[in-house]
Amino acid sequence: MSPSDPAEIWARCLLNIEKKTSRQSFETWLRSIKCSHFESKQMVLDVPSTFFAEWVEEHFLPLIQSSVLEVTSLSPQISFFVMQQEGSGGPAPLVKPERIAPSLQISPHESNMNLNPRYTFDTFVVGNSNQLANAAARAVADAPGTTAFNPLLIYSGVGLGKTHILQAIAHHSLKKSNALQVVYVSSEKFFLDFIDSIQNNKRQEFSKIYRNADLLLVDDVQFLVNKETTQEEFFHTFNVLHQNGKQIVLTSDCPPSELKGLEERLVSRFQWGLVADIQTPDLETRIAILQKKATTDGIELPQGVISFIAENVTSNVRELEGTLIRLLASASITNQDITLPFAQDLLKNIIQTASPAVTIEAIQTAVSMHYNIPYDLIVAETRKKAVVMARQVAMYLAKAHTKSSLKTIGLHFGGRDHSTVIHACKSVQEKIANDANFREELKKISELCKYTHT
Repeated sequence: MSPSDPAEIWARCLLNIEKKTSRQSFETWLRSIKCSHFESKQMVLDVPSTFFAEWVEEHFLPLIQSSVLEVTSLSPQISFFVMQQEGSGGPAPLVKPERIAPSLQISPHESNMNLNPRYTFDTFVVGNSNQLANAAARAVADAPGTTAFNPLLIYSGVGLGKTHILQAIAHHSLKKSNALQVVYVSSEKFFLDFIDSIQNNKRQEFSKIYRNADLLLVDDVQFLVNKETTQEEFFHTFNVLHQNGKQIVLTSDCPPSELKGLEERLVSRFQWGLVADIQTPDLETRIAILQKKATTDGIELPQGVISFIAENVTSNVRELEGTLIRLLASASITNQDITLPFAQDLLKNIIQTASPAVTIEAIQTAVSMHYNIPYDLIVAETRKKAVVMARQVAMYLAKAHTKSSLKTIGLHFGGRDHSTVIHACKSVQEKIANDANFREELKKISELCKYTHT
């Protein structure tokens, strides 16, 4: 056997490996690997992604090494070569398994921003829950500072992709070179940099970095709440950039109007451009997210397993992907095939303890039943006192028990404005504070919501 024939050598190694591992593990992690280089001191294995390389290195490297030794009587150093890169325009550099490189080649400037190489538009799954945010982000990334979306503020609950989409803008703009100076930071880093500039007399350097940006991306601006001096600095930075036609993109965990402790002038400026929310993904989007992740990482999963996870893990994208990783890890460690019964057994505790998602419709139905008021009247224009009170309770519970935005809640109540929802919540909160019987009544309605189906 010639050392210059890596394909034949690896084919023989695979035959050896296949006998020593489960069919599922072999099909999922090992069969797709190719060997592009082999010599006595080095063997290069081609894999589809960095995640794939990390997993194989951690779980199968000793098996690969022993099989190579049996087949060739040699012990070369085994390295991985990541073949398909998200947004890099080519393969990743050759890496040792114990030091897996990022799946995107990044410039020194980009590296300083600590961008996640996987957070690109290509890996962002678009559905009904995030269409507006995605479309606006792509428009901004294509032409920073030239659209009506300036600033663009994207808000959502935890784990729904706002950081992903913010970094995707940075990746895209850097790739197209349509902004000479791209600055991506968390609001916490902005705060710490500002404090450091004061302590070390570096205000001029601080201003040079932030006020000369062509594209400023700030994650989690809610961290600026109650930091008065930092808000003052951010206000002036915002003004300078906006007046000079530079692009500003922000993310938050809630709409600007709900950022208590943030100066009104900042709230006003955050609303100058476009405010877009990302909601909890629907079933079809959750399935697409799981399929995308499996494809990106070179993993084959039965459709029944994907559907099962998507139907039962509904809170956010992060938990969805975490559940998939847990399933893969367990299957690999126990050498079992990933079948639907296996997934159901492994995830049964998670699914049994998970609270069913409460919908706005379920809340409206529960309130209607409790107050014996027709469902249609809850969303109608009538101003009858009893109906208004029931409607306000339903709005309050929708705000408390769902992740819907104020605008979305208002739309479910006959297209009412978000300010109406705010007023309703305040009215209910005041009554809760002053009426013990009303507090108990709300608890009963809240319980009823969990068991009400629409």
